[in-house]
Amino acid sequence: MFLVHIINPLAQTHTLCRGQVLLRRGFAPDQVSYIESGRVALGIMGADDMEHQIGVLEGPCWLDASSVVLGLPHLVDAVADTPLQTYTVAAAEFKKAIADMPDTARAVLTDVAMAYRRQTEFAVSRLAKEAEARCAEWLLSHAHFGAKGELAVELQQRKCSIAAQLGIAPETLSRVLRNLREQRLISGSGRILSLINPGALRSLAGF
Repeated sequence: MFLVHIINPLAQTHTLCRGQVLLRRGFAPDQVSYIESGRVALGIMGADDMEHQIGVLEGPCWLDASSVVLGLPHLVDAVADTPLQTYTVAAAEFKKAIADMPDTARAVLTDVAMAYRRQTEFAVSRLAKEAEARCAEWLLSHAHFGAKGELAVELQQRKCSIAAQLGIAPETLSRVLRNLREQRLISGSGRILSLINPGALRSLAGF
């Protein structure tokens, strides 16, 4: 908290309720939050709540200050997992405080921020691969041979129901199916999906 007041002596505390969204992935930060107390869940949100959690932060700590340091958008969503006490600092003020640091200290801070971002990128990438593996397994388990001997899946349920079975968000399922089409592992965009490379799907599923 001491550092917060060095950056902004007028910083005031805010009380946030459990479930309140603090960060949205893909959005450039216009402020940075310091969690005085409470717990924040990090991951990928679905329509209403956290679909895939990859970690938590316990206050006192900064919340994804690395994105402000590097001038890059957030990689993950952040939601209050408990009631929070926070301080916020405008991104411009935070960057000015960094610019006023000695060159060596600023270089170290940038390196630490980049290392943290790479770890986060790895966690998000691993989550995406797990979603692809689950989807590949589901397709294989629901596939039947057609009249011409080809493997195919008839989608008899809505995609939101299938996504719920897989434990992923509907938009994640749509993205995974698109990726599988681009990799020429499946084809079709209606109710019938042809498995044009079952061997690659088995490898993806870990069979």
